[in-house]
Amino acid sequence: MDELITLSSFGNFLAHVGVGLFLLLLGIIVFSLTTKFSERELIKQGNLAVALKLWGKGLGLAIVIFTVWASSVSLLDAFIWGLVGIVTQVVSYYIIEYILTPKTNLAKKVEEGNTAIGFSLFSASIAVGLIVAASLTY
Repeated sequence: MDELITLSSFGNFLAHVGVGLFLLLLGIIVFSLTTKFSERELIKQGNLAVALKLWGKGLGLAIVIFTVWASSVSLLDAFIWGLVGIVTQVVSYYIIEYILTPKTNLAKKVEEGNTAIGFSLFSASIAVGLIVAASLTY
């Protein structure tokens, strides 16, 4: 009986890891589709600002997914709330970006390698992720 519980727990673990990584990848793809340049290519060229911007969003999404996993009652529940969290984070991030710098073309500055802006967007992504994650616990 203990072996069945262990196998079941391991299968549950693998399912959560798989769905969590899928949601993270989906979120990164959604964020990537909103830029006019290829983050992947610019990161390969050594553009630290782009890497910071992209992976700040990834960390923010991971925080949201972590919170959803910690408070969900099933994998389907976690998946649905994970999707809600991703959409909320994407929308919130762009609202905050627009409010903070309405007349600045941040994407262009990041593409040009402005590390200060890349780090600022990295930090904003984590802050938004924490706020969205906290909001998902109520």
